[in-house]
Amino acid sequence: MTAKARPVIRALLIDISGTLIIGSTPTPRAVGALAELRRTRLPFRFCSNTSKESTSAIQKRMLDAGFDVQTGESEELWTSLKAARSFIETRGIRRPYFLLSEAAKDECISARRQDPNVPYDAVIVGLAPTHFDYDNLNTAFRILVGEHDSQKQIHEDRKPSIPLIALHKARFIESSGHGLMLGPGPFVAALENATGKEAEVLGKPSKAFFQTVIESLDYEGPNECIAVIGDDIQTDLGGGATDLRLWRILVKTGKYRPGDESRDGMHPPDEVWDSFAGFVDSLLSAHDA
Repeated sequence: MTAKARPVIRALLIDISGTLIIGSTPTPRAVGALAELRRTRLPFRFCSNTSKESTSAIQKRMLDAGFDVQTGESEELWTSLKAARSFIETRGIRRPYFLLSEAAKDECISARRQDPNVPYDAVIVGLAPTHFDYDNLNTAFRILVGEHDSQKQIHEDRKPSIPLIALHKARFIESSGHGLMLGPGPFVAALENATGKEAEVLGKPSKAFFQTVIESLDYEGPNECIAVIGDDIQTDLGGGATDLRLWRILVKTGKYRPGDESRDGMHPPDEVWDSFAGFVDSLLSAHDA
């Protein structure tokens, strides 16, 4: 697996899609492994970049697959949609332009009613396949450069800088029955290229996202004792996970492809396992020793 000695793991951050479940199908033995993990009372959090469906839909899909998960507004599940809702609240965004599914959009704006009489003041992008056409992307572009009709009444000198917000920038996703498919990353990159703006990423692998999740654990030890597990070496285990010195575990399910653990430009993971269940078996064996 790895020549590095594993530290004593005090908490675990768990990716959902591709690690625990693919579509509606759990990865091998994942349901039982999560149940065993919960019985040890080792603190853990689910960390999901899923932006095509609402948080409640993610919870229901996991419950239907047999996982024991909390429902409602739970501290156990952290999503990029939750981060987007917080962004809208704390930044005082009055009218964001969404490239999101309707369910995801509704979750983001549930905390703040949009005012249709004010100019657009942000562009928020997630996984929204039916929205990634020329007209919608062009509208997002025009908002970002201050050329949209809603902004024409604003004097040129007073036009604010409109932020480009990405729930995540995954280049591709794993789809049940279809293999790899385009993620939102290439469309975010197109808007970055056209506008010269750099997107602010709210979900994984941003350092702020991981820090927020870690704070919810009320854990005061070294970050090296917090493990993060996922199927994407870049999105799940890169960026903030590396900067914060989390113990990083790559699993060979979901979007994993042979050679990902040694991909050029990526910081190698600390451990590689065939599945989430395989890692949990090893973790609990060490815990019982």
